[in-house]
Amino acid sequence: MKRVVAAGTVLVLLLVLALTLRIRAQREAQSGPPGGAGVVEAVAVDVGSRISGRIVRLQAREGAEVHAGDALLELDCMQERARLAEAEARIEAARAQLAGATAAVQTASRSTVAASAAARAAEVRISAASVQQETYAREAARVASLGPAASAQARDMAQSQASGAETEVEAARAQSRATRAQIGVARTQVEAADAQARAAASTLGAFEALRDLARIAVDECVVRAPRDGVLEEVYYEAGEIVTPGAIVVRLVDLSEVRATFYLPNAELSQARTDREAEVVADAWPDQRFAGRVITVANEAEFTPRNIQTRTDRDRLVYAIEVAVPNPERRLRPGMPVQVTLR
Repeated sequence: MKRVVAAGTVLVLLLVLALTLRIRAQREAQSGPPGGAGVVEAVAVDVGSRISGRIVRLQAREGAEVHAGDALLELDCMQERARLAEAEARIEAARAQLAGATAAVQTASRSTVAASAAARAAEVRISAASVQQETYAREAARVASLGPAASAQARDMAQSQASGAETEVEAARAQSRATRAQIGVARTQVEAADAQARAAASTLGAFEALRDLARIAVDECVVRAPRDGVLEEVYYEAGEIVTPGAIVVRLVDLSEVRATFYLPNAELSQARTDREAEVVADAWPDQRFAGRVITVANEAEFTPRNIQTRTDRDRLVYAIEVAVPNPERRLRPGMPVQVTLR
C-alpha cells in the first residue's frame, strides 16, 4: 500500500513539474521577441516561347544555374529567316525606287528653274523688241511725212525695219508663252515625282516595319533566361515542337528568398515594414540569416491549421512576409524556417 501511495505521489510531482515547465516555457515565449514558423519560398518565373517551332538545340538542364541572357534552347526558324530575307530584299528595292523618285524630283525642279529663266529672258526680249519697234515705227512715220522729198528706197527701208521689229515682238511674245507652258509642265512633273517619292518612302517604311517584325521573330528563335536563377523544371526535349505561348522552363531566382509567418493580433504592433528579422533553417541550425519585413497583411485571418503560433488564446493572426538575401543559395524553396523579429 505504501508503495502505491509513493508511486502516486511521484507521479503527481512529475505532472506538476511538467505543467510548471510548460507554463514557464509559454511565459518565456510570450515575453520573447515576436516570430513564428514559416516555409521558404522563391520567385519562380515561367519562361515561354512566343513562336512555334521544333527544338533543334536544348542547353537547359534541370538544376543548372543560369544568368540573364543565357540561351536555354533554340528553335528551327527557317520560315522566320526566310521572311527576314524577303523583307530585306523588298527594302533594297524600295530604296532604289525612292532614289529614282528623288532624282526625278531634282530633275523636274531643275527643269522648272530653267523654264523660269527662259521666261525671264523672253520678257526681256519682248521689252527690247517693243522699244525697237517703237523706234522704227516713228522713223517710218517721219519718212512718210516727208512725202516726195523722201526717196522710195528710204521709205521702203523704214517700212521694212518697222515690220521686222513688229515681227520680233511677236516672236518674243510667242517664246514667252512657250516658256510659261514649259514652267507649268515642269511644275506638274515636280508634283508627280514628289508624289512618287512620298509613295516610295511610305513603301520603304512599311517594308522596314516588316523587317523589324521578322527580326523579332528570328530573335525569338533562341529562348533566353530573363534573369539569374536555377532551372527548376524543363518541360521539353530536343526534337519536340513548341507552340506559341507554351512554357518551356521554370526558372527560380534564389538570390533572395521569402518566408511568410503569422503573428497573433496582440503582437501585430511589433511588426512593421523594413524591420529586421532573423531566420533559422532546420537544414542550417548553426547559421543565422538576416532578413527584413517587406509585407504586413492588412486583414486578419484565422490561424491556419499548419501554423503554430505563440498562444492558442488569440485565434486571429496576420501574415508577415520577410525577404532574406540568399547569395550562397543555401536556403531552398520548401525549407521550414523559424523567423524572429529583432
